Amino acid sequence: MLAGTVLLLALAAQAPASTPAVAAPPPTAPAYVGPAAPNLAAGVEAMRHRRFTAARAEFEKAVAADPQSAAAAFYLGYARYKLGEPSRRMNPDKQQARELFAKAFSLDPTFTPTWGK
Repeated sequence: MLAGTVLLLALAAQAPASTPAVAAPPPTAPAYVGPAAPNLAAGVEAMRHRRFTAARAEFEKAVAADPQSAAAAFYLGYARYKLGEPSRRMNPDKQQARELFAKAFSLDPTFTPTWGK
């Protein structure tokens, strides 16, 4: 770590003084692609506002539009889990969530959710 810091300081000292700093663009919501994209975006937005029933409806539309979408399966599973979360026991929502999570990762083992940060 110390070597990396020293290298960064050395490179910064060699940079020409006349080069203006370029600001990084602000973070944006993830860009979803495919037929499920509008529903994925709407569902994630609903999730961010803790509207899990509305999110579930959007994600169900996303799964119907693109059954091979790992994102659609994962987010539908997460919405179903959140709807079943008040119960400490396994219930139909949690059972469905488990199946959807498994489906998502079988479709794309490298899938990582993005929440529009």
